[in-house]
Amino acid sequence: MVFQFEHICLQYQEGQPKWHYQKELNIAKLKEIFNKWQTELGVEDGWNSLFWNNHDLPRIVSIWGNDQEYREKSAKAFAILLHLMRGTPYIYQGEEIGMTNYPFETLDQVEDIESLNYAREALEKGVPMEEIMDSIRVIGRDNARTPMQWDESKNAGFSTGQPWLAVNPNYQAINVQEALANPDSIFYTYQKLVQIRKENIWLIRADFELLETADKVFAYIRKDGDRRFLVVANLSNEEQDMTVEGTVKSVLIENTVAQEAFEKQILVPWDAFCVELL
Repeated sequence: MVFQFEHICLQYQEGQPKWHYQKELNIAKLKEIFNKWQTELGVEDGWNSLFWNNHDLPRIVSIWGNDQEYREKSAKAFAILLHLMRGTPYIYQGEEIGMTNYPFETLDQVEDIESLNYAREALEKGVPMEEIMDSIRVIGRDNARTPMQWDESKNAGFSTGQPWLAVNPNYQAINVQEALANPDSIFYTYQKLVQIRKENIWLIRADFELLETADKVFAYIRKDGDRRFLVVANLSNEEQDMTVEGTVKSVLIENTVAQEAFEKQILVPWDAFCVELL
């Protein structure tokens, strides 16, 4: 199994240190990278790992999604897009409920040695503190290391003691208890994706074909014999032309109404779905 980090490198400005982060996702490059790994690493040659998050990375919904107006929908879009590719998906703690980056304000709130070393070196070079904190808020490793948010109680139900890192202040709105009580939550999208992967053997060997679409739309076909499965995701805060034709046989998963997208040929912000085509 291969853990490739090529797509993760899109978080950083090319040729610059990590802390010079990219303010906007290069979706064209993201499509190019996944297309390469999905088509060139054959089933008999190796196996992809599929991931957005780990203990060293910022929360996907914060760095590439929209963790304010479209937090739930953008989190679902990234999940649907990734989990229907060929490979083994990994779900990092909190990803399944849409946990976000922590709003770090001062270095006193930071424990990550990499972030603290960066701050010390940057201050010696005269970099303004606000610029330093901006980088840590966006790209720092502690974003992935705050306590799991279980419920609305003290420390989000993680511990009655003092956690190593403070709980994200949004824990009363974003927590497991709330997610389980909401049938339309991000959690149930992940649960459905796990079910789909268990029940559909075609996900292992089906061919991968990247489709030509609007710049901010990522769409691909998984083809298994005569069966064709279309995955579409609008990775933006704006409407996008769909430009993908076909007749829907069945809907496997959606964070919108896929049939309406086909009829109107319009994707509203962060629309994502997988359908089987006739």
